[in-house]
Amino acid sequence: MHRISCPRPLDRMAPQRGIVLLLALIFLLLLTLLATGVVGQALLQERMAGAQRNAQQAAFAAEAALRGAQWRLWSGAAAGALHCGEAPVADCHIDDPAHPNASIEAFRHASGWITEGATEYQGSDGSRDFTTLPGSGLDVEARRTAVLARNPVYLIEDLGPANAGTTAATGRRIYRITARATGGRPNVVQVRESVFAAGGEGGGD
Repeated sequence: MHRISCPRPLDRMAPQRGIVLLLALIFLLLLTLLATGVVGQALLQERMAGAQRNAQQAAFAAEAALRGAQWRLWSGAAAGALHCGEAPVADCHIDDPAHPNASIEAFRHASGWITEGATEYQGSDGSRDFTTLPGSGLDVEARRTAVLARNPVYLIEDLGPANAGTTAATGRRIYRITARATGGRPNVVQVRESVFAAGGEGGGD
């Protein structure tokens, strides 16, 4: 009499369990790669947003320094004649196209942070420190994101009389103002430049 042996249930389940484990490991690997990609993309977006914020912050600071220098020229001209190198524009430089000043050219065109020959801008009253913003009323977190790495700086050049080459005599002179500023990080530098007429009839414009 022959005995028929049937495979035990455990013998049939063993290969199936091996396949399920392999598939689970493959799916786990895929999920890990997907999560890593998502996290990397999020970090890249965060860095890009931070860089854009710093660039905008530096641009706003440079514009503020430009306007501050313009106000200084306008208010100085309203009080009397302006003479480059004398108060209230003692830090002014006279432009000489035939003999360009190397430090001024570097301030206007070079990359990086340059302060040689420039004036630090600390607000209209000259007492604001933009690197700490004391007395600003901002909480600690807001102040941390609002402060600049360095105070903005600007440079004023006297380009000559506004009426050069004409018979009109207004007494106004043309000034070129160049401003440099950083954002919250010192490696982000923005440069802005404007030309401003001041002195003589009507102060400045």
